[in-house]
Amino acid sequence: MTERSPSLSAEQGRPAVLASALLRGVLAAGLGLGSIAVLVMVLWISSPASGSGPGEAVHTAAGLWLLAHGAELIRTDTLTGAPAPVGVVPLLLAAMPVWLVHRAVRDALEPDEGRVTPSPAAAFALVTGGYLMVGASVALYVRGASLSAEPLSLLFPSLLVVAGAAAAGVWTAAGRPVGPPPSWAPVRLHEAMARSRFIRRAEAAGRSAAAGVMVLLGGGALVVAVALVWHADPVQDSFLRLSGDWAGRFAVLFLALLLVPNAAVWGAAYGLGPGFALGTASTVGPMAFTGRPAVPDFPLLAAMPAEGAGTPPNWATAAVPVAAALAVAWFTVRRAAPAHGEREEAWSLRETAFTAALGALGCGAGAALLAAAAGGPLGTRALAEFGPVWWLTGAAALVWTAVLGVPLALLLRAWRLRGRTAPEQPTKNTVPAPTPTPTPAPAPAPVSEGTAGRDTDAKDGEDGRDDGEDELYDFLPTDPWHARADSERPNSERPDSERADSERADQSAEAVPVRPPDAES
Repeated sequence: MTERSPSLSAEQGRPAVLASALLRGVLAAGLGLGSIAVLVMVLWISSPASGSGPGEAVHTAAGLWLLAHGAELIRTDTLTGAPAPVGVVPLLLAAMPVWLVHRAVRDALEPDEGRVTPSPAAAFALVTGGYLMVGASVALYVRGASLSAEPLSLLFPSLLVVAGAAAAGVWTAAGRPVGPPPSWAPVRLHEAMARSRFIRRAEAAGRSAAAGVMVLLGGGALVVAVALVWHADPVQDSFLRLSGDWAGRFAVLFLALLLVPNAAVWGAAYGLGPGFALGTASTVGPMAFTGRPAVPDFPLLAAMPAEGAGTPPNWATAAVPVAAALAVAWFTVRRAAPAHGEREEAWSLRETAFTAALGALGCGAGAALLAAAAGGPLGTRALAEFGPVWWLTGAAALVWTAVLGVPLALLLRAWRLRGRTAPEQPTKNTVPAPTPTPTPAPAPAPVSEGTAGRDTDAKDGEDGRDDGEDELYDFLPTDPWHARADSERPNSERPDSERADSERADQSAEAVPVRPPDAES
């Protein structure tokens, strides 16, 4: 039998891999739709006052699944009979389809032994395509029902949500790299991203922006929690009025939990200053609660502040953007001036300020995106606008984090660099230290002829060399030729200075008395 080549087996298994990626997209959509359908059916069965049939419950589940992707629903069973839009998306419900698409793409690209993985582009297209096939079928199913989807909202933002989640899955499967930009990007952008400094700034700015957004959300959730405790009695009355049985109360509680992230975004917008709209004629902010609000009866909306001018407790919510600016500055300085690094490794003032400004810009963009997702219409006329205004919220977040974050980053940098000494750099007026002159080695003591031979023999014995090797060089003179020529040259041919020195040496030698040998004894 002949063995199959690896390339041939890979080509034969490629269609199965592509079909598997398409199936992953279909399964991701089915899991999300099935989870919502099970929950709606449980609530429908447990509600004794439900006057609708199971088909209506299934239509409601399909509509809620489309709403989770950002689609705007059209409700036809209103009191006036006029269709009313429903565009407020529960953000906690929207997290489920995003996570399912992200995981489907990531699992499709995960390498496995004995299995061929598709290319990133193929995995993105097939998983997205399989998911959108189910979405299109659901949109056709709910067409004409009491909760139907607005056609344009299926393209934007629903399609964008699915494509963005799939792209994030591809990026995660690749290890979250910060790679080169697309080929159609400007040349300057390619050159900037080729430098390691740009990558370092981008990573630090992304982390600081994410930290700022998370602090805004956490601060907004804290504002909402304090408001719910402060207005506990109105909140409890609203909860009890909406339903009299336990099944209905459970449904209201579950809906309130799904809207908790929305409430956190609203609280962050309130602390930033622009606040949020309660209808077309009312705005709630820390400075004032103006207009006539069109507030439905709901527990989260019962915790609104009193109408009129703001009070010091309302103004205290400004601590939320201050904390976000501090988070942007801190996460910037963590990279700009490492805790255990040297002073010369720290970023410059300009680079630190620029990175903090980029983090503030990212924080403003994230706040604007969340504000746009957390609001929307709840009906017509007075309820056509509900929630924070996205561009005002984003601009306020940018101003707060930039005006406070950049100076705080510079101050934190100086604080972290205290006590660290930089190496001294030579300047123009600095006189270099003199180089020490090496001390010459002392001249060897003269050796007599009798001991010279013994020393040479001893050295030959130590070095392991033969005496015959030294005899080969016995014909060479011991004094150099130029010294011998100078000593043999007469005084008449020497220069005047050398001649005078020679005469003084001869006179001093003659002046020394020579004692006879018998005088020593």
